[in-house]
Amino acid sequence: MKTLLIIPAYNEEENILNTCRKIENFSDKLDYIVINDGSTDNTENILKENNINHIKLVHNLGIGGAVQTGYKYAYENDYDIAIQFDGDGQHDVTYVDKISEFLINGQADMVIGTRYLDKKESEFQSTFIRRMGANIITFFIKLFCGKKITDPTSGFRAANKKVIEEFAKSYPTEYPEPESTVSLLVNKYEIKEVPVSMNEREGGTSSLTSKFWKPADYMIKVVLAIIIDSISFRRKGGKR
Repeated sequence: MKTLLIIPAYNEEENILNTCRKIENFSDKLDYIVINDGSTDNTENILKENNINHIKLVHNLGIGGAVQTGYKYAYENDYDIAIQFDGDGQHDVTYVDKISEFLINGQADMVIGTRYLDKKESEFQSTFIRRMGANIITFFIKLFCGKKITDPTSGFRAANKKVIEEFAKSYPTEYPEPESTVSLLVNKYEIKEVPVSMNEREGGTSSLTSKFWKPADYMIKVVLAIIIDSISFRRKGGKR
């Protein structure tokens, strides 16, 4: 099936070339698109100098806007599967086949790569504060949507053609991973998780760092978004 890796990148000059080279070394038949989300460092020059397929966003749209740009590209170019893939070296490209399997077999609409489903699979388990935050989000998604998602903030996610079209038209910007998961569950899409190995970022600073300076504030906003979204989607008949 025709598969695309969507790689959002903001100020990833230390990581983006290595990430793309790993993908190319893994398979020369795997397409990818880097979404340069208004980077202010040398990311754009690196992409141009190395002829890396990319889209330059003039302004920083944030992770939600960057990823939706990738979904729009996937939809317009008729891809069967789109996989969100971090540009900082945290995701392992060798899991692409595993994360796509349920989609290829028609058993799921979205598959999330998780480090928490089988902790033996991934030595890197993130920081305590992020694990605690993920557990809180997991609880509220289960409470309001009826399904346990062990790694609701994972950015390693594969979507089938139906979800690509859905996300190309509408995609959350504030807390995209948990909010889009809620949207899919309310709309009766099938979501599965598979254990994957993740790494610490290879360099640079995470775009989420500032949000975790005030973890309580962040978690309250995410939980409120989940509650509001789940109620709103149902009132609209399951559509955003």
